Amino acid sequence: MIDVSIVIITWNAKKYLGRLLESIKKYSSGFTYEIIIVDNNSTDGTIEYLKENHSDIKLIRNEKNLGVAKARKIGMQETTGKYNLILDVDMELIENSIKKLLDFMNANLDVGLVGSKLVYSNKELQYSCKNFPSILSLLARRLDSIEFVKNSKTLKNHLMSDWDHNEIKEVDYLIGACQFIRRDVIEKIGYYDDTIFYGPEDIDYCIRVWRANWKVVYFPFTTIIHFEQRITKTSFFSKITLKHFLGILYLFKKYNCKLSRSA
Repeated sequence: MIDVSIVIITWNAKKYLGRLLESIKKYSSGFTYEIIIVDNNSTDGTIEYLKENHSDIKLIRNEKNLGVAKARKIGMQETTGKYNLILDVDMELIENSIKKLLDFMNANLDVGLVGSKLVYSNKELQYSCKNFPSILSLLARRLDSIEFVKNSKTLKNHLMSDWDHNEIKEVDYLIGACQFIRRDVIEKIGYYDDTIFYGPEDIDYCIRVWRANWKVVYFPFTTIIHFEQRITKTSFFSKITLKHFLGILYLFKKYNCKLSRSA
């Protein structure tokens, strides 16, 4: 069995994909890995690029955009690694981060899911580990351009923004841009909930990890750049924003409005 299966989904993101793949190739050593790319019917030349430059990568082509959770599920079903690493396409490795996450997981058998420190392209910290949201905190995130909302206790608590992010810490959830998952966890709790097209599938998965008696942990001793395409920020009334909102409603209904580590 190889060490790590890296699952990347993409949709019209060729400008990011090449950079990510080259960075994985450059900064991944000391372990075995495979890369599985699930394409959600891109029309920007992604398929042609992969065939010409990365023919060794396993490519799965969806006939339409199936959303995030279902595409990740499709990719994970094809993995053979001891661990699955879910990476967003708009990421870039700057050091041997995957090996550091692998070593941490091998040494901490009670951890089911771990994520690294993420930063924006300007190296500013990204709040990638968070406390479970309330409806109020989710609303605050949509309105965080307003100064008093940005500085509110509700939003700061959700984002854990008053914490320095410089130590290993058990957290409620890690965003789906970087989720390093133990295969034993996947075999027990399954894949991402594909009822959710886009949005809180990462929250849901971490809830299920916790409730299956594994820990979710933030690991700050390696850093990955995340360019973060906040596509729901581009238009408040777009189709993707609506699907994100429906995903949130589904999540709260699924857990009877109680997003927590234990049932």
